[in-house]
Amino acid sequence: QVQLVESGGGLVQPGGSLRLSCAASGFTFSAYSMYWVRQPPGKGLEWVSAIDTRAGTGYADSVKGRFTISRDNAENTLYLQMNNLQSEDTAVYYCSKDPDGQMRGQGTPVTVSS
Repeated sequence: QVQLVESGGGLVQPGGSLRLSCAASGFTFSAYSMYWVRQPPGKGLEWVSAIDTRAGTGYADSVKGRFTISRDNAENTLYLQMNNLQSEDTAVYYCSKDPDGQMRGQGTPVTVSS
C-alpha cells in the first residue's frame, strides 16, 4: 500500500535551515505530482509546495524564495530544502500525494525558536 515516511525535522533557530525528506513506496512515484503541506500548532493544514512529474514547481507565497522542493525518482524520495526559517514556519510537515493532504504521511515536526 501507499507509504510516505517523512524525516529531517527538528528544532532550529530563526534564520536557520533544514532539509526534509520523504521516502515513498507502494506506488509509481515518478508518475505522480507530489506535495508538501504543513499544520501549524492549533491551525489547519496548509499547502506549502508542489512538484510535478517533469519537476515543475510551485510554492505558497509565504515560503517562496526560501523553500525549494525537489525529487529523486530513482530513490523514490521527495525533498524540501527550507532556508531562512522563521517562527511562523513552525509546524508539522507532511508529504502528500494530493494537494489537500488527504494522502499524507505521519509528518515530521519543525520548530523554529531561539
